Amino acid sequence: MKKIIFSITLCSLLFVVNSCKKSDGVLNPLSSVSNFGIGAYLVLDSTINSNMNAAALATSSVGVIVHQYPGSDPIDHIDVYVTPNSSYDTTKWKKVKSVSLATSTTITVNGTELAAALGVAIGTIKPGSVYTFYNRSITKSGKQYDVNNTGSNSGSGLLGGTNYHASFSFTANIVCPFVAPMGGKYTVVYDDDWQDNADGSTVNVTDGPGTNQLNLSQVWPNPLYGTVVNPLYLVVDPATGSVTVPIITWGNYGYITSTLSGSYGNVFSCTGLISVHIHVYAAGYGDQGLLKLVLQKQ
Repeated sequence: MKKIIFSITLCSLLFVVNSCKKSDGVLNPLSSVSNFGIGAYLVLDSTINSNMNAAALATSSVGVIVHQYPGSDPIDHIDVYVTPNSSYDTTKWKKVKSVSLATSTTITVNGTELAAALGVAIGTIKPGSVYTFYNRSITKSGKQYDVNNTGSNSGSGLLGGTNYHASFSFTANIVCPFVAPMGGKYTVVYDDDWQDNADGSTVNVTDGPGTNQLNLSQVWPNPLYGTVVNPLYLVVDPATGSVTVPIITWGNYGYITSTLSGSYGNVFSCTGLISVHIHVYAAGYGDQGLLKLVLQKQ
């Protein structure tokens, strides 16, 4: 039963023009598994890295290590494409390069290759950007397999089925590792949600209270409107600059404010940018949602 299911899967998941064969005189090609073509896909062995360092983008790289699923149509090489964010629309894909297949194949892309494929200056690739690289397998018989000619096996095919460990794509997150200190004067780029500070005004951000943390208690609450109950601070992942915010009772505006779970954002040391969405609760007024705050170091 397993072999029958697998044969049907390869035909339905890796469908190309000649993927399902119909012999003369056989009205129903599904009547024999011998009438199904043999597909091919890459198996993920490990992910090398999924973050590119914006501060050293030219040489920073992401990638995966893969091998071909045994017994499938022999793969000659792998064409690697990229698109901002993610899309199965191949008209949005830009070719990065071709990689020859080996017993164990390492596929990597660095920032220089990314910029060249996109046709942009490397300096235009900013922290916070996300790119998806798509692997297209080119077989020795000339067939091609990628995300667009795969299907579903009972709702969980090669793209999403965890048992397959298929590697049709990998991701690059453009990050900026956190390097303290970052305290100092900042220009308010956006505070239109909470409206404590006018856009364009100057505020102070301090380092701490702990390692890899930034204190916003001189930003929220604005002393014109409220007083500090406890410091409102960001916890920054030093490797990526991504932000979390603890549950804190932080301000008194005549009503008490606190944070709720789900806050997120980034601190980009390499550009001096703080961009966060802070989940705020105001006593007596309820959940205020995720409030955006963007600050640029002067």
